[in-house]
Amino acid sequence: MRMRTSFITATIVVMLATGFLTGCSREDSKSTSETTDEPASIQEVSPEQGLPRMVDLGKGTCIPCKKMAPILEELKQEFEGNAIIEFIDIREDSDAASEYGIRLIPTQIFFDSTGVEVWRHEGFLSKDVIVAKLAELGAQPIDR
Repeated sequence: MRMRTSFITATIVVMLATGFLTGCSREDSKSTSETTDEPASIQEVSPEQGLPRMVDLGKGTCIPCKKMAPILEELKQEFEGNAIIEFIDIREDSDAASEYGIRLIPTQIFFDSTGVEVWRHEGFLSKDVIVAKLAELGAQPIDR
């Protein structure tokens, strides 16, 4: 009986540590970066004006997503006309999660100027890394 109680207690501690303390569900949890050499699974991604594009998929309730929101707003202004920065709330657009093959949020997907997926990351992504990835795709911030 004592062993069973210890097991149950350990299980509860692990559950709390992995989910409830972060304030995110499994799909909200933070993860390490991931790259892909495969193009986007959806072909509806059409380049606007031949610009590189970063799509961030998340939820308004996800803690890492909330931390990224002001960064994305800054980047939208800084790269206006040179890159497209988009946020898709998968709670409002539930089809987007399956269309983009989202496993965890936030997920950032970078597309080149022809609309081909070139890099994907899961979890919080700093502004410096986003700027560097956009630069690799030929986008520079505008001078104001």
